Amino acid sequence: MENLEKLISTYENYPKAGVSFKDVIEIVQHPSNFRQLILEMAQSKILKEAEAIISIDARGFIFGSAISIQSSKPMIAARKPGKLPGELVTKKYTLEYGENSLSIQKKALKKYNSFAIIDDLLATGGTVNCVSELLNNNDKKVVGLLVVAELSKLNGKSRFNFPVESFISF
Repeated sequence: MENLEKLISTYENYPKAGVSFKDVIEIVQHPSNFRQLILEMAQSKILKEAEAIISIDARGFIFGSAISIQSSKPMIAARKPGKLPGELVTKKYTLEYGENSLSIQKKALKKYNSFAIIDDLLATGGTVNCVSELLNNNDKKVVGLLVVAELSKLNGKSRFNFPVESFISF
């Protein structure tokens, strides 16, 4: 697998001044690297302990769906406002550059008790913390977090009481 760090672009002052946005999307433009990353992520002990995957809108869906297929684990979507039908559980959260909320369909949560959260990037941990609290508030267990990349200097994983596995660290 080629050096994945070279496939991650940094956009300064995006989406607002002072933010250095790390974009992992170029990884999927290199199928052999993307395939190898998915194979490695799907072998995680965290994933083996989970009944299902929760992928976070939107880049988390790319990685989560591929990992779901490779691991034969069901995937549930944590979506931004107005994107899911049906009865939802919703939680607001704060990011380093704004506020938002995430929702999960209640009927999807009823089927499983333990989850691995999957996202593209861990920065301060606000989005993952939101999903974790949503799950905990519904008597569900988070067994861990899998992310493609982590901004380790922000120490987002210190917010969690579950294991975090990142495949690229900045």
